[in-house]
Amino acid sequence: MSDEYFLDPRLVRQSFDAASATFDANAAVHGEIRKRLLERLDLVRLAPKVVVDLGAGTGAGSRALKQRYRSAQVVAIDLSTRMLHVAGRQQALLRRFPRVAADARRLPIRDASADLVFSNLMLQWCNEPDAVFMETRRILRPNGLFIFTTLGPDTLRELREAWRHIDTRPHVHRFIDMHDLGDALLRTGFSEPVMDTERLTVTYATLDDLRRELKGSGSRNICAGRGSGLASMQRLEALRVSAESARTAGVLAFALEVVYGHAWLGQPRVGATSGGEIRVPVGAIGRRRFT
Repeated sequence: MSDEYFLDPRLVRQSFDAASATFDANAAVHGEIRKRLLERLDLVRLAPKVVVDLGAGTGAGSRALKQRYRSAQVVAIDLSTRMLHVAGRQQALLRRFPRVAADARRLPIRDASADLVFSNLMLQWCNEPDAVFMETRRILRPNGLFIFTTLGPDTLRELREAWRHIDTRPHVHRFIDMHDLGDALLRTGFSEPVMDTERLTVTYATLDDLRRELKGSGSRNICAGRGSGLASMQRLEALRVSAESARTAGVLAFALEVVYGHAWLGQPRVGATSGGEIRVPVGAIGRRRFT
């Protein structure tokens, strides 16, 4: 594979299958960003009949969407069958949701059948955002909403820089700039794409704490150009030393660039800029430092 940052979907699935039992215990950041994305739906006048949670993972988002839209059918879709198995525990007797294992580029859903597609931190695992956007556009009804988060290029820049002192292989995935994602939304037929970013800082006592969380949440390095085999003890120690440049006030601080996006399917909506439909800076929602 010529692209050293290529992510094999089979390895993506295997990574999250392996992390299905440990994901929830290591997903504080994932959960916080999901909460902020859900808060943005407070600003949208929408009464969906069908909601798709794309990249549903262990189902916390699907449960929240079912609680929010009680009369809607919520469909949880994920590449990992084991994650969806765990998601079954999120269901209540009167708030059940079907779980479907599928690739976001090829969804087993009829054309124009969903009113809302919600996706939290899934897109960064896809090599072809245009393909995902086109498929999302296909399943949305006219005036349907696509709302999502992903990670931007500044994410884990400190870890990327620490590895650069050791070798030139990719150790942190490539993340797409929000402007390129906005262009892709327009290119694939969405209207009124609104993109913004939020910078968060996550802190850890040691580099090993970060590495355990990444592994436990399925966020392993699976780039095509990664080194083969496990890193030696010498290389890991060299990485720990290199990463000390990120230590501030006694903790290691790592950046997260969270990209928020939403777009409607169809013609521009009359009064959208004055109707309170997520046209607010992400900073207005509030910021937290993770520890």
